[in-house]
Amino acid sequence: MPTLYALKPAFQARLRPFADWLARTGVTANQITLLAAVLSIATGAVVAAFAEHRAVFLLMPAVLFARMALNAIDGMLAREHGQASKLGMYLNELCDVVSDVALILAFAVAFPVWGVVAFAIAAIIVEFAGVLGVAAGAGRNYAGPFGKSDRALALGIIGLLIACGLWMQVLTPIVFPAMATVSLATAINRIRSGLSGSGG
Repeated sequence: MPTLYALKPAFQARLRPFADWLARTGVTANQITLLAAVLSIATGAVVAAFAEHRAVFLLMPAVLFARMALNAIDGMLAREHGQASKLGMYLNELCDVVSDVALILAFAVAFPVWGVVAFAIAAIIVEFAGVLGVAAGAGRNYAGPFGKSDRALALGIIGLLIACGLWMQVLTPIVFPAMATVSLATAINRIRSGLSGSGG
């Protein structure tokens, strides 16, 4: 199903010169992976702590974009500069989940907690379903409709609307439960893809 993940090759192409420069300076893929996780955790903590100042939500779109860029860069460093490792695989998957949870849960200060938590759990299930594609012999699955990139876009838009005072309160009770529901549909799609032997 359509997902922003399809745009990743073009995004990587723009970042490749920077990734090549980082490799020449000795920066490793694992360092970039850890940086993205630390940045995400710190952002989640700052947004939650200072949520009464709506401008703090501007951090969300900025950091979510930066995190996507860092995720693309660590992948290029691993694949194109001989830095792939088993440790890197574990760090990549675990740090992605930790980053997602940290950024999602920050919204619990402004939205019903149960809905935010449901979305965080659903995001974990989506990524777990994707990783299990490897065990099923179908490869890591990134099928949509609501994968990591799509979650980042949605959270970034919500953060931007809040910061600009444009968020419609009528959507507050339903937006995170709705995203949790679409995430579960994504997990099911990834499982089906894995069972059929096709990667996403």
